[in-house]
Amino acid sequence: MHATETMSSAAPAQGFYLAEEHHPENGTMLGFWIYLMSDCLIFAVLFAMYGVLGRNYAAGPGPKDLFELPTVAVNTSMLLLSSITYGFAMLEMARMRKGATLLWLAITGAFGAAFVTLELVEFAQFIHEGAGPWRSAFLSSFFTLVGTHGLHVSFGIVWLITLMVQVTRHGLTPTNQRRLSCLSLFWHFLDVVWIGVFTFVYLMGVLR
Repeated sequence: MHATETMSSAAPAQGFYLAEEHHPENGTMLGFWIYLMSDCLIFAVLFAMYGVLGRNYAAGPGPKDLFELPTVAVNTSMLLLSSITYGFAMLEMARMRKGATLLWLAITGAFGAAFVTLELVEFAQFIHEGAGPWRSAFLSSFFTLVGTHGLHVSFGIVWLITLMVQVTRHGLTPTNQRRLSCLSLFWHFLDVVWIGVFTFVYLMGVLR
């Protein structure tokens, strides 16, 4: 009788500890931080590549011949504004206001789409002028670095639209809130990377 009671009391205790140790939200955030660290390594390599190859023009156009800082500044403002609006979306999410969260997410997506569009227009203009990625090592490294960032922003927009659909259908559930938090980290990370691109590639390229 005593052994039976001991076993029955041990089973709930074991189940309790298993339940307490299982935190899917912590696992998700940890995994996403690991992903961001790997992305940091990718961009670090791309920045290093540009630093090595960025002055090899092969008698072709250089940054001063191609870059238009006012246009790049407008493009930069689009991405920075999208980071601010995403912050507003997170504030509304914390208040459990579904409609306001979706509104700010839509505005964020619009700013992101404007950023990608201006970047594609810039690429098309360079290629039309004969300054494609095949022209020189400088242009190859430029298109690779800036294009990789643009692909990340495009992926972020697709992710954003997907989450908007999920929030519309299922509301601000804990799972959707966790996903929005992950996307927030990703989006702000891209802003930080772009500030580096703007400073290291565009600004220093024109001023040096």
